[in-house]
Amino acid sequence: MKKIAITLGDPNGISPEIVIKSLNFLDLPKEKVVIVGNKVVFDYYKEKYSLFLEKDYEIEEIPFKKEDIKIGEETVETGEFAFRAIRKACDLAFNKKIEAIVTAPVSKNAMNMAGHKYNGQTEVLEQYLGSSTNNAQMLFIGENFSVLLLTRHIALKDVPFILTKEMIMEKVKALKIAYDIQLGIQNPKFAVCALNPHCGENGLFGDEEIYQISPAVKELQQEGINISGPYSADTLFSTAVREEHPYDCYIAMYHDQGLIPIKLLEHDCVNTTIGLSVLRTSPAHGTAFDIAGKISADSDSMINAIKLAIK
Repeated sequence: MKKIAITLGDPNGISPEIVIKSLNFLDLPKEKVVIVGNKVVFDYYKEKYSLFLEKDYEIEEIPFKKEDIKIGEETVETGEFAFRAIRKACDLAFNKKIEAIVTAPVSKNAMNMAGHKYNGQTEVLEQYLGSSTNNAQMLFIGENFSVLLLTRHIALKDVPFILTKEMIMEKVKALKIAYDIQLGIQNPKFAVCALNPHCGENGLFGDEEIYQISPAVKELQQEGINISGPYSADTLFSTAVREEHPYDCYIAMYHDQGLIPIKLLEHDCVNTTIGLSVLRTSPAHGTAFDIAGKISADSDSMINAIKLAIK
């Protein structure tokens, strides 16, 4: 395979720490990895914390100064650095020099401070690696089950206006393709969460289930996709745990509906972006500025993200 690109994320958070720990643990061949970052960050970690890469991996240099490292702080400089690293990874993917991207955590606020108005890395990747027919989707993959988010970083009050039958069908079809081709799982079983409590109680408090979600599920079934629902989310996830997760993927209507259960049950899950020209993976946590520099960060999710990208 070609190389995977690993972006260094925000240098002021735990990102450099988990990148170093993960690569040392996995001991990957040098020819399989390119790090999109800057050597000065690794020099800083070696000098200050005695934490260093045990292999001389290729580094695609993004401009950055050692004096701009301010552990635990959100700054314009690190926001600019993080954004440029993502863009470079997109360029590498567009030019077919890599087959997958692994992104270390960034600060959305720092990127916005630097003038890059995105709600997250997924939106950057979507702009530069998406197309009119392929758009980014957030799929969180755990050891026992996975969760797809139909909507991502938007206000909760806006969710009902975005959920349409057509949108649901489009995203589920893309999910099916990702399972068949990228994840190698044939005929996956999907379960769809309702938007409203108790599926809206037949329209008593919400009719999205009646007019948008259920019609989408029925048409997808007619097209041969193994999907069922909508189910009340609280019942669906609690039943899933008792029955040892009878579905491959649970389709959530909004961010917290899907992420609360999977982060509780799958601590080391991987944030995966599907629907683009390459697969992107990332640890399912943030920059953790509060523990940056303590060299106590858990790198398991980053390890899993790299392993999935390699796989």
